[in-house]
Amino acid sequence: MRKLIPLILGVAIGITISYFFINNFKTEETMATPKGLITPAEAKALDKAFNSRHQLISDSIVKRPDNRSSWYSLEDMRAYLDLAEAEARAAGYTMNGVRLYLGAHPDNGSTVGYTTMFLVPTGEKNTSEGNMVNMNIQLGKSNDIPGANGLNDGEDGDPPSANYPQ
Repeated sequence: MRKLIPLILGVAIGITISYFFINNFKTEETMATPKGLITPAEAKALDKAFNSRHQLISDSIVKRPDNRSSWYSLEDMRAYLDLAEAEARAAGYTMNGVRLYLGAHPDNGSTVGYTTMFLVPTGEKNTSEGNMVNMNIQLGKSNDIPGANGLNDGEDGDPPSANYPQ
């Protein structure tokens, strides 16, 4: 009996340490690289390629330099993703991503609203077929979740027409 207690204690400590090590000590080497990661040079090329469209919108529609970016805090993004996942589950969906849309704030009198970017959750409707094996294959595209709340009101660029990087 005396040898059993230290053995159980050792196993419990080992499991606890393993749990915290696996779940909390993610380093740059252990983090997965997201699909679509681009370099700063590629970001600059994308930004430069947008210049003619931005100029067209600014000159012919907004009549002033239009907004080119939106900024969201990490706190707001994490809170939104948690909320969107909970809403998706409650609506019978499995959230698997977000879609980013370009939009424009409503005109305010004689002033045309700035361009904005907003996010909406995407996912798949949950279906129950009584199968023990998950056969749901994600092909990288998904539909917007009907009726789900989106996220807007990110901070405009400073100034709004500023190019990448700010």
